[in-house]
Order: sequence, then structure tokens, then C-alpha cells
Amino acid sequence: MSYLETTAQFYSEVAQTPDVGLCCVQSTPLRLPDLVVPEAMQAMNYGCGTTVHPAELAGEPKVLYVGVGGGLEALQFAYFSRRPGGVIAVDPVAEMREAAQRNLAIAAEANSWFAEDFVTLLAGDAFALPVPDASVDVVAQNCLFNIFEPEDLSRALAETFRVLKPGGRLIMSDPIATRPIPAHLQQDERLRAMCLSGALTYEQYVQRIVRAGFGQVEIRARRPYRLLDRQTYQLDEPLLLESLDSVAFKVPIAPDGPCIFTGKTAIYSGSESCFDDGAGHVLAKGVPAAVCDKTAAKLGAIASEEIWVTPSTWHYDGGGCC
Repeated sequence: MSYLETTAQFYSEVAQTPDVGLCCVQSTPLRLPDLVVPEAMQAMNYGCGTTVHPAELAGEPKVLYVGVGGGLEALQFAYFSRRPGGVIAVDPVAEMREAAQRNLAIAAEANSWFAEDFVTLLAGDAFALPVPDASVDVVAQNCLFNIFEPEDLSRALAETFRVLKPGGRLIMSDPIATRPIPAHLQQDERLRAMCLSGALTYEQYVQRIVRAGFGQVEIRARRPYRLLDRQTYQLDEPLLLESLDSVAFKVPIAPDGPCIFTGKTAIYSGSESCFDDGAGHVLAKGVPAAVCDKTAAKLGAIASEEIWVTPSTWHYDGGGCC
């Protein structure tokens, strides 16, 4: 049995018998006016963070959600689109689609603004999304892509790039590893299905996104997710997994490389009222300005005594240099 077959079997089981602690989600579901999340849907909240960032969802976007789970985030996305077919949710596991459909029916009774046809459930997988090229504004996935082996991850990222409109956004939440995961854990198919052994390091993860063609990546949150202990997982030392929420934009990669925002700022402290690097970045004296990692490195190099570059905060919500 392949790891994908093991994963399908595993999620068929947890669709029929919800496992509340499966992904160890610690964050409170997004609170929005008049949004009621059914208990059955919350019990199937199989994710490691969130992909629903209101600032990304202006203008009633067309959303494609990959791996529907219990339907929680599909419902949250529908809150912003509010029209028939505004959200398409794709899942290869029939039992999961059936459970999500039941949960969405309950949600329609509990939320006066919501109708079941706001979410279209389709059979399909991340490697062959059942929508045309350049047809959606947002693709989202929560704690799914980390299950894939690296080359399959690249296939899934390429497929999301295909279906996004120019300027569209890939919103993801996945575990990442603070160091490479040992081979004996990577080869454990059930641990991979449980989101515990397929995670890449941060550097590897972002590199795959850029290789798929995304020219800008923004880190929305990075926080502890799980600790793999020595005894249970046969490790020399404990291994921390983190949850990474990110947004990748389908924009061209600049000649000098992609823009990766990790929450860095640049602060000018020289004698003039402002600093202009001649490349579109103007820093007012004493005022922090959000910059991508690439720009931060360049500014630090050209005026190291006059410009302070602060470390990554691993949180960024727009308004930067690019």
C-alpha cells in the first residue's frame, strides 16, 4: 500500500469516527459576526493552523479548497464569498466529502446567511484539480501538502499555480520541521498521514513554493505545533515541529529573486530626513518599514551603519516594500 493509499484509508476512518485531537489544533476558530460553527464540524477540524485571513478575501473571491476535512474552513471562506459556487472544495475521500456535506447542511440551519450551494463539493485530488486553468482567485489547503513526499509536493504546487488567476493567492498552513526528519520516521506511512513525519524544513518548504513559480511569499504565522520525543519516535534528541501559515502570490519572480516576507523591518538612523536606495525603497528616519528578506539584505549591505534591519518576527500582514 502506498503512502497516498494509507492516507486515504486513514482519513476515511476519521471521517466516520472524528478524532478531535488528530492535528492538535490549539487556535480558536475564527470568530466572525453571525458565524456559527456546528460542533460536528469543529470536531473534524483537522488542521495545524488557519488559512482564512480576512485581509486576503476582499471582493468576493472564487476559492478552491483542497482537502475539505469537516468543512470548517470551506464554511469560513463562504462567509466572505456568499454566493452559489463561490467556494469549491475538493477531496479524494468519499467518506470525507459525505461528512462535510452533512456538516454544511447543519451549518445552513444554524447560519441565516449561508446556503449549502455556496460550497460545491467535488471528487478530486491535489495532483489533478477539477477546475480550468487560471479560474480561481484563491487556493487554500490546511495540513495536507505536508503529507506528500517532496516530488509529489512539487506536483501539487504546480497544479495550484495552474488553476490560479494571475495575481492569485495560494494560502497554506502546514507543519514544518526545525531540522530534517530522520528517514525511519519519513518512511512510516501512518505517521505521515497524521502530519507527523512528512514535514520539510522551512528553507526546503519555501524553496518548493518558489520553484513552482510563485514570485512572492508572505509568512502569516510561525509557531510551535508538536514535539516528537526521544523515546516514542526513536530519536537522539527531541524534534520540534512548527505550524507555518503562508500566502504565496502568482506574480512573476523578479530577476534578482523572489520576495519572501518574514516580518523584517528596516530603520534608517542617518543624518538626513529619509533614505532612498534608488530602487523604490524610501525609509523615513526612525520609522520601521516592512521589507522582504531580499531587500533587508541589500539595505544592510549598502548602509550598514545607518540602517538597522530587525530580525524576522515570522508574522507579516502586508504593506511592505514590494
